[in-house]
Amino acid sequence: MADTQEPRSLYPDEQETWIAFAYLLVQLPGALDMNMQRVSGIGLFEFQVLSALSLAPEHSTRLSKLADFTASSLSRLSNVMTRLEERGWVRRTVDPEDGRCTLGVLTEAGAEQVAAVMPKHIAEVRRLVFDPLTNAQQQQLRRIALRIMQAVEPDKPPLTERLRALGRSPFPEEKSP
Repeated sequence: MADTQEPRSLYPDEQETWIAFAYLLVQLPGALDMNMQRVSGIGLFEFQVLSALSLAPEHSTRLSKLADFTASSLSRLSNVMTRLEERGWVRRTVDPEDGRCTLGVLTEAGAEQVAAVMPKHIAEVRRLVFDPLTNAQQQQLRRIALRIMQAVEPDKPPLTERLRALGRSPFPEEKSP
């Protein structure tokens, strides 16, 4: 049955909120990517792959989990893994528990890269995202982001669970929004 109901218009306050949020969705990743290129010579997505592997137990996880964690396709992740392998920062290996799966493994050189770049990345995230907000606003932002993610991906486990599945989670134990 087709939905014949007209879409509701946004109220003026909602429209202002949406415009600000949509602009942020475009500008923030670009600003973080530009900073990452400047401080490390790699893009933000490549760094997210490296840092995700650094969180995983033994710095290793299945590429399917890594793709899910980084909100990426396996194809995009494979291209990035190839570039990171060329730099000696990661390697791929067959999963000994299931030969049909491939593991992404952070090398010692990759771990050194993460350790060298992470403080600069954190400083930029703090400057752009956390410093302008009060502690209460930061907590609200986390709850809002998790709730929106659940609406965007209703069939997937909450982000907090996916982080825990990767190996470790920066989130405290709490119920999903």
